[in-house]
Formats: sequence, structure tokens, C-alpha cells
Amino acid sequence: MVQNTVHLKVHWGDTDMAGIIYYPTYMKWFDIGMLTLVNEMGVSVLDLFHNEKIGLPLLDAGVTCRKPLLYNDDVRVVSRVTEVKNKTFRLEHEVYRGDELVANGHEVRGWVQFDDKGNLKAVPIPDDVRELFLQEKVLST
Repeated sequence: MVQNTVHLKVHWGDTDMAGIIYYPTYMKWFDIGMLTLVNEMGVSVLDLFHNEKIGLPLLDAGVTCRKPLLYNDDVRVVSRVTEVKNKTFRLEHEVYRGDELVANGHEVRGWVQFDDKGNLKAVPIPDDVRELFLQEKVLST
């Protein structure tokens, strides 16, 4: 399925007192990976929200930390869609320092619409977006 890579650097604020990456940073990076992937597919997350009142809330997430990352390390986050259901989609993320896998995780995102009062309702993922999610394509490396 569709895949994307984002290159990032471990910033000072991403680390704890020992200079080792603070685990919530992975969730931030997974979010960046997801948003970049969807935008690279040609689906503007901002347009979805402003024009169609569609949001992509996080429903489930997890991370496995395999090796420590330190301040100023260069990393790449590889994000891929691995499952598309009627109203949700799943992404798998891998974090590399060079060729070394240092962490991996997942996210499950909903496809929801906001009403005029700000309430959320899960709605089906449109067929054209579903096709983009399911394509065997690497968007950037």
C-alpha cells in the first residue's frame, strides 16, 4: 500500500534529562508521517477540515522502542498504510537511524465529520481516497 518517508532530526526538546529521546516524541513523528503521507497523496488535510469538516482523529497507537536515540541524531520515519476499513485506516511506522531500525509502531485513524455544533460522527472513507490508500506506491524517500 502507499508509503512515504520523512527525514527528521532529534531536537533538544525531544530528549529527556539523560539526552535520550523521550518516548512521546515517537507519537509526534508518527503524526508527522501520517499528515505528510496524506498530503503527498494529494489529499489536503487542511482542505478536508475547512471545506468538508473532515478530521482524522487518532483511535489507537503504539510504539516499540528498540534502540536509544540521542540529541542531534538524524532519523527517517517510514510510514505506510497497511489496512483500510470502511471508516478507519491503519498505518505502520518505522524509525531508522541510518540503516538501523530504532523503533516501530502503529496508528489507527478514523474518518470523521464535524457537525455545526462540533460533534463528531464516523463517516465512510470516500472511494477515491480509499483507492489512493490502497495503491502500491512510494511517494517519497
